[in-house]
Amino acid sequence: MPAYVIAHLRDAAPHPDIAEYIERIPGTFEPYGGRFLVHVTPHEVKEGTWPGHVVMIGFPGIAEARAWWDSPAYQEIAPLRSRHIEGDIIMVEGVPAGYDPAATARAMREALPTEVTPPRP
Repeated sequence: MPAYVIAHLRDAAPHPDIAEYIERIPGTFEPYGGRFLVHVTPHEVKEGTWPGHVVMIGFPGIAEARAWWDSPAYQEIAPLRSRHIEGDIIMVEGVPAGYDPAATARAMREALPTEVTPPRP
């Protein structure tokens, strides 16, 4: 199953360290099969707020994503970003091919108490 590293980055003022980080990061992906899927492209906020930028990196699997994050090559350049950009970064596994959300809904319904009070208008 594919895995993703998703970053919500805020307050990214231009800085030479950030330019260096952007130049060097693709080389850290290569041994792990990673690639940018989204990199600071415009986004539309449909609900809530989302100040800043989105970065999404895809990997063949969670093991590769973890190995990339922990790699000496990435850890060497990570401070170039983290010293200058605030943000949140998550790592998440994708769903398998043929994923059926209806099965998740069924499991959720089965876990509900037998008598559920309908929502109030």
